[in-house]
Amino acid sequence: MDLYLIFESIAREYKEVVLETKILTLPSGEPAKLRIELIDGSFADIWISISGKYSYHWDRLEIDGTIYRYDNVPHKVWNYTSTFPHHFHNKEEKMVMDSDMPLKPDMQMKHFMEFRRKIIMQRLL
Repeated sequence: MDLYLIFESIAREYKEVVLETKILTLPSGEPAKLRIELIDGSFADIWISISGKYSYHWDRLEIDGTIYRYDNVPHKVWNYTSTFPHHFHNKEEKMVMDSDMPLKPDMQMKHFMEFRRKIIMQRLL
């Protein structure tokens, strides 16, 4: 739970693009993921495990049909990336490229928030 609280705190620093944050929990009370609602009507879900697996997913399907996701699930189909198992889904599920995601979770969250802020602010201008 502590890591999700840190992530939520980082997300709230981006007030110009974040409407709301919420830690979603399992029936046991354990955190399942962090949901971030953004000003453009899109949302992001952040999931991280104790073992270091992660998914930073930005869903813009209802806005412009795109998704962006950084994750490190070792699907063999993406093993052509030089950063495997770390990879980045760029606009489409099957459009996968090398990841530029930092390795430390707090830096990952900041990187992901900067990425979203840049895209949202460009589209608002």
